[in-house]
Amino acid sequence: MKKYVFLSIAIVLIYFFQSFFNATGRIGADSLSYFGIASDLPRLETNLFPLGFPVVIEFFHKIFGDYFWASKILNISMVITILLFSYFRKFYFKETVLLFAGKTLFFALNYAASEGLFVFMLYFLIYLFHERFQDRIKPVSFIIFASLLFILLFSVRYSGIYIFLGFGIFLLMMFLKNHFNPLNRDFFKVILWSGSGIFAYLFFNHYIYGSFTGENLRGVPAQYYPVYILRDILGVTNVVDPFVGIKPASNSLVSLSFQVVLMLFDVMLLRYFINLVKRKKTVIDLDFHRLLWIISGVYTITVFASGYFQQIEEMNVRMLAAANFILFFSFLIIYFKNLTSDKVLFRIGCFFLVFLTFYILKMPENYFKSRKQIEPQMSKFEHKKFMFNNEERADISLTTYHLPIINKTFQYQHTNNQKGDIKRAIAGTINPQIKWLKYDTIKDKRQVLYTSEIILK
Repeated sequence: MKKYVFLSIAIVLIYFFQSFFNATGRIGADSLSYFGIASDLPRLETNLFPLGFPVVIEFFHKIFGDYFWASKILNISMVITILLFSYFRKFYFKETVLLFAGKTLFFALNYAASEGLFVFMLYFLIYLFHERFQDRIKPVSFIIFASLLFILLFSVRYSGIYIFLGFGIFLLMMFLKNHFNPLNRDFFKVILWSGSGIFAYLFFNHYIYGSFTGENLRGVPAQYYPVYILRDILGVTNVVDPFVGIKPASNSLVSLSFQVVLMLFDVMLLRYFINLVKRKKTVIDLDFHRLLWIISGVYTITVFASGYFQQIEEMNVRMLAAANFILFFSFLIIYFKNLTSDKVLFRIGCFFLVFLTFYILKMPENYFKSRKQIEPQMSKFEHKKFMFNNEERADISLTTYHLPIINKTFQYQHTNNQKGDIKRAIAGTINPQIKWLKYDTIKDKRQVLYTSEIILK
């Protein structure tokens, strides 16, 4: 157990410090959108994203007075809370620690976006279901807290409706199997109460904004080409992989070949997981794990399908974070059941924690140094209402890599290390009232802050 305690301490330190050495501080375009919504509160300007995450961010902003530190302290607080809860409640502590060595929590809790808060709540929802299956929680408490968490999940990410849908499908299967036993009655009450809460939120959105989930703001889906469909399929298969989620932006033959090889490895992992379940099905709570598998599968399929009806990102670690998190947790719980030695998996977890850290910091930059240059300049841009990265194509920085074995070199564009992206991330964090633009469509250019106007040496 001691080695997991030491690993958990290392995780807290790595999660806290690594964004300081990232050029943008792990602040992306969506982060700025969330900060913008938070800074508008209590005014309700848009429902492009639900209000849950901006409300929490604004609460932390009121305490720390800065959106970067608000997101940073929120993320590290969630890391520490899960680890302490797991340790003191004796809720799969070893498995929980190894979850943080995987790609999903590493991404979600090191990035200023709603995924971190989403999987944080999902962890406690899994706990509630586990305790109810084990009959270690009072039905009334389970119904109240599970219903509340389903509603909160939807208020943080609209894709929370897919978690709810997966639970509904599982309940239908349980009803056909056992009809209205006490467990199913509790589940049905959760469906009713949480469904009512989600419906109330949708009604609120439509009453205030005129749309349910900001569907009128997302635009039409981008035109799909076979290569993008292939990339999405490869992304979906990667949902079973707990550690490797590298997805180059390039559509070159080398890039796609790498992703196909990774897909074959993912298929092998899935086969191993299925065989593991077959070997241990008599010593695990199959209904509990079926719930996790169904929710994960439904979430994956519905997110994949929704990409063809609205403008969202391709299938990657971020889009499928919830599904990967659930599957990995299920795998760890089953793997550790009646396990004689955990040396192999512990070492794999440690290796990939180090690998992910070095992968993120492969081109380390001093975030605070860049921020120190930009912060004094922002006062002269207070009258600006919008911000546009006009250096995205004009000033491209390419990194050259050398492959020693085959003696070949190639160049790659790292989006987060481009000067325009760095300026936008830092400037938008300092003053989120300046809303970032994806396209330069504002006619009055005096209202637009162009990143080329910001000096960064």
